[in-house]
Amino acid sequence: MFYNIIVNDIAPIFVIMMLGYAGAKIHAFTPDQTQALNKVVLDIALPAALFASITKANRELISGDLLLTIISFAGQVGMFLLCFYICKKFWKHSIQQAAVCALITGAPTVGFLGFAVLDPVFGTSTQTGLVVAIEAILSNAVLIPIGFFLMNMGQPAGANGQQANSSIKAIINSLKQPVVWAPMLAVAIVLCGIRMPDALYPSLDLIAKANSGVAVFAAGLALATVKFSVGPEIIWNVFFRNFLSPLVVCLAGAFYHLPLESLSMMVLACALPPAFSGLIISSRYNIYVKDGASTLAVSTLVFAFSAPFWLWITPIVGKWF
Repeated sequence: MFYNIIVNDIAPIFVIMMLGYAGAKIHAFTPDQTQALNKVVLDIALPAALFASITKANRELISGDLLLTIISFAGQVGMFLLCFYICKKFWKHSIQQAAVCALITGAPTVGFLGFAVLDPVFGTSTQTGLVVAIEAILSNAVLIPIGFFLMNMGQPAGANGQQANSSIKAIINSLKQPVVWAPMLAVAIVLCGIRMPDALYPSLDLIAKANSGVAVFAAGLALATVKFSVGPEIIWNVFFRNFLSPLVVCLAGAFYHLPLESLSMMVLACALPPAFSGLIISSRYNIYVKDGASTLAVSTLVFAFSAPFWLWITPIVGKWF
């Protein structure tokens, strides 16, 4: 089971990332071309993927397990903000760098690896779809807007002495980004009970399919521009992503007596490697690129070992309460 996950899901990430790395090293891509690639993903492919995936859900699915939704929401948002705070205060990064760090380290890549990892373990079921849908909506429609808001709040003063963005201006600037308003619009459509026509999805899916592959390729390009390193901060980021975040939601779910299968699904989804969207944002704005790319590479490798650990320990923790 885990051999298939490693071969089918984790290994391709490194292969595509190394292709991007090699492409940059042989100068097949100029910096302008790399930025154009990031812009295509961030402004077109990723918003299309988020909109399509979220609108395929429905209001009944999201409200089908209210306790799971509440725990996931509190866990993801809480750990995202904690990651931001630690990066800013302890590792002494700027607000913008801490925001990008939170978008990478504080959010799992549910949209890309959710079904690929959970289906082989738990089987294809309504509950699996529920967990992936909830976690993906929270990661993309809640955390990305928060991250962009913090990035805009941390925008430095201009050369003419203009002050950094106010809260209202930061909100307005973040809402202008397609990667922010597209998932928020999709959530509003779902909550209103509106069903999008099936004829819409083939067009969205065609460009959305480029999202994950190009995002990982761009990560390789970004990795080639910086010196890869595994220092104390990278180790902390990987520990935060692969172990601390799932531990918090595991304890919360067990405390509130979430069914063991749902608890295991939620914990494994939360333990997934960093969100590729965060790395695309990092590369697009040239913020936290070195540490972000290193965190993604190491965390993805560690996931091959952390996933079996959480599948083993979660039922044990669930029986403690």
